[in-house]
Formats: sequence, structure tokens, C-alpha cells
Amino acid sequence: MTDILQKLEETIRDRRDADPNDSYVAQLRSKGRAKMAEKLGEEAVEAVIAAVQDDRAAMTGEAADVLFHLLVLLDDMNLTIDEILAELQRREGLSGISEKAARKD
Repeated sequence: MTDILQKLEETIRDRRDADPNDSYVAQLRSKGRAKMAEKLGEEAVEAVIAAVQDDRAAMTGEAADVLFHLLVLLDDMNLTIDEILAELQRREGLSGISEKAARKD
């Protein structure tokens, strides 16, 4: 299942330096990280709305948008999906409450 995320990550990497007129990824990057983060936030809010409305079809599309925009932002920060998956693996089996309490905020 992670294959599609890794393939999407490669596509994002391939398109990040393209002409912004030809690539949405390049267009997002040309606007800077704050804009990329803002777009991720917008998509997350749309996902929340779909969830509250119990709209499975809308949620499917919005969840895909959230993952896409998250991968664009991660790429801009030189983070990979493998690093995120490794962090999830590290947390596996931990209580969410315990894990959060152990963080140094």
C-alpha cells in the first residue's frame, strides 16, 4: 500500500523544479513553504468538514488531497515518506497518551 505513496513522492520530486505553468507541484513550490503549509491546512479543513458531514465520497477525495499536499510539503523540507513511516513504526504498540507524554515539547 505504501508503494503508491512512494510513487507519488517520486513524481513530486520529479516535478518540483519544472515550469510552474506546467506543474502544480512546481507552482506550489514557487509560492514558498508558507503557502504549501496553508494549502495543506485548507485541505485538512475540507477533510474535517467531509467527516462531520459523514460524506464518505468527499472524505475519500479530501483525504487524497491531504496526503498529496503533505507529501509536497515534506519534499520541500527534505523529508521522505520512509522517514515518516519509520516514525510510525517506532510508535507502534505505544499508547498514544504515553507517547505524547514522553515528548519533549
